[in-house]
Amino acid sequence: MTALARTEIRLRQFLALTKPRVVSLIVFVAVIGMFLAVPGIPPAGPVVFGTLGIALVAGAAAAINCLVEQQIDGLMARTRRRPLPAGELTSLPTFVFACVVGGTGLWVLYQFVNPLTMWLTLATFVGYAIVYTVLLKPATPQNIVIGGASGAMPPVLGWAAVTNDVAPEALLLFLIIFVWTPPHFWSLALYRTQDYAKAGLPMLPVTHGSRYTRLMIVLYTVALLAVSLLPFAIRMSGFLYLAAALGLGGLFLLYAVQLYRDYSVELARATFKYSITYLAALFMALLVDHYL
Repeated sequence: MTALARTEIRLRQFLALTKPRVVSLIVFVAVIGMFLAVPGIPPAGPVVFGTLGIALVAGAAAAINCLVEQQIDGLMARTRRRPLPAGELTSLPTFVFACVVGGTGLWVLYQFVNPLTMWLTLATFVGYAIVYTVLLKPATPQNIVIGGASGAMPPVLGWAAVTNDVAPEALLLFLIIFVWTPPHFWSLALYRTQDYAKAGLPMLPVTHGSRYTRLMIVLYTVALLAVSLLPFAIRMSGFLYLAAALGLGGLFLLYAVQLYRDYSVELARATFKYSITYLAALFMALLVDHYL
């Protein structure tokens, strides 16, 4: 194998630590937050450097998550092929990588965006990499509810990047993702219950059972449908978004009710996949409505 090929493989391994698919959704909603924050087109500088900085810090947080949970990941079928449990990378290079990437992201935000966005992004990093990963996840079945606050921050970060402020509308975007997070992750946890039990993680299906978890998914999805209508209620958006929110939320609720009534692994998996589509489509509807 050539040196170039070995370098390419190593780069892919480090990239895998950043969980690119997760980071892509984070960046997507952050960028939409940027565009929703202003009446017209936001300035290019904050958009470009804000996106870069947020992406780098999100990737660093994911790498720290992989570092802390490498033994747990090795016990779970979904995660055992990640670079650390697979033995492709070791702890020290991972830690150095996370520090360099995260530090670079924070520097970019401070230097080229604004200090508020940098501090909010740092708080988000601490919330996910330390509060959620180290403290909450192994301690309580409500880990994803409490820890969901850090995952709901990206649109607030995007908003702050172009306005140097956090408006009530930004907090409403935060609330939508905050309420979306439990039914999203619990639908995944339902068909990965044995993995979580083997790893000793107190996810809701492990501690309270499948039926209770499915009921919580229904209740949170009802709450999500209600919360998703608030942008229209406060005149942040118009009828196009209202129609999208009702349609997308109604379908999510249909998935949740079917999952409660007649559970299957296939349906849980489909609900999880739809939840990702739901969030992306809902925020895209907000964006399109914003410019009509």
